[in-house]
Amino acid sequence: MTSFTKIPDGETPSIEVTLSRVVSDINPLMYGGFLEHMGRCIYGGIYDPDNKHGAIDENGFRIDVIEAFKELQIPVIRYPGGNFVATYHWEDGVGPREQRPRRWDPAWKAEESNHFGTNEFMNFCDLVGTKPYLALNMGTGTLDEALNWVEYCNSTRNTHYANLRRAHGREEPYNVKYWALGNETWGPWQVEEDTKENYAKRALQWAKALKLADPNIELILCGKNGYDDWDRYVLQECVDLVDMHSIHLYTYSHDFKENVTAPRAAERAIQITASLAELALINNPTGGWRPNGYKPPSAPPKICFDEWNVYDDQQAPGDEGGEQAYNLSDALGVAVWLNVFIRQSKHIGMANLAQSVNVLGPISTRRDGGPGLVRQTLWWPLLLFSKYMRGKTLGVHLRSSTYEGSTSPDFIRKTTPTPWLDVSCAYDEEAGFVNLAVVNVNDEADIAADLDLSDALPAKEVQVFTVGGGDVDVKATNFDGVERVGVVETTWTASAQYTFPKHSFTLLRWSVKA
Repeated sequence: MTSFTKIPDGETPSIEVTLSRVVSDINPLMYGGFLEHMGRCIYGGIYDPDNKHGAIDENGFRIDVIEAFKELQIPVIRYPGGNFVATYHWEDGVGPREQRPRRWDPAWKAEESNHFGTNEFMNFCDLVGTKPYLALNMGTGTLDEALNWVEYCNSTRNTHYANLRRAHGREEPYNVKYWALGNETWGPWQVEEDTKENYAKRALQWAKALKLADPNIELILCGKNGYDDWDRYVLQECVDLVDMHSIHLYTYSHDFKENVTAPRAAERAIQITASLAELALINNPTGGWRPNGYKPPSAPPKICFDEWNVYDDQQAPGDEGGEQAYNLSDALGVAVWLNVFIRQSKHIGMANLAQSVNVLGPISTRRDGGPGLVRQTLWWPLLLFSKYMRGKTLGVHLRSSTYEGSTSPDFIRKTTPTPWLDVSCAYDEEAGFVNLAVVNVNDEADIAADLDLSDALPAKEVQVFTVGGGDVDVKATNFDGVERVGVVETTWTASAQYTFPKHSFTLLRWSVKA
């Protein structure tokens, strides 16, 4: 959480950091990823069993992608969609590969071999040390099919689908904790688009049955963008049996300032969704039917922001593979997105960048299958946040003048201040480090800001990590394999003022231990 005071142009901004202003824990699941059967995300992305260049392990997984996932410390991965899931039948993707049916995917207008499915996904999660998060087909799928998938993944009983898993070579259950009740079922592009009334009725009945099948799972309700009447209604009807509420938002503009301030829309979406979840709980104080032993919720469901990114759908149409050449402007937009999640951490149960490889990905593999990754511009803020912005969110007080131009979406300009410095702060109490993340969203001027660190004074020199700034062009990309955008590491002897370069993301990290 950042409190904010608007000051006139020309007055020196200031950032106040106080260790005693702990807002909430930062959930590590905030740094989640997403893999969908779309473009080269799966085939040629993480999985390439026919690779002739020695770039894969014995299971057909890209070795360099495995290492990249580990480096980003991705804690949870959503799978298998996305729009793809509305016609996906999980039994097509298990058992001997040569016997798996080949299907047409209407979502992305592609043929699906089903050579990669549940077991391959679970093996990949094991390799990279991440938790699986599965989305259920509430388009053409049935409740029976969903229950069978939960049994296949999680059951220890001597029953058909648990035994089918064993027959496929996995004795112990996968213990998948997170399950989504559909994906974007409100969307006109979906197979089996639904109304909020019908979806809520189905979701509640599915939740009852799924909690009976496995009371240890957590269910994620299909929300919209966080500020739509769909969100209000489905939360009101289902709050008693769901654990998180999903919202989706993508931001983008060709204009630099619009692009980097656009993620402030997500901040309003989170704040509004949190209020809707609280209202739903208040209006449902006793709840309805629950499985035996299932306790009523004592707090509103958290938000699962399980699709987010900077996305230009004109540059990278989804049905053409969705591979976007990200530039510095986009990287700074992602840094603002992540600042939003840190500031609003008390409401966030999970977030999943869409997607992790090739399709809108921070990493891209070579089309010829050869070893070696392109680390897109997005990689660098993601890496710095995942590595350092952990522990607890600290409340920061920011004094700054604001950007007063056009915004995308337009409602940001009407409802949300957009200071020239976008700020969040994390305190890793165990390690004894404070991490201050600052994006200068002005592409025309460096900004010198007073730093009031009070009880958060550095015990030694401050580490400085900078992305962009200076002579780096806001349109610079790494997409062709030339690293024009990366991280510059320096140190700084703390003083009363720091100058944040124009169009830059800066992470200041210091120890507060004597």
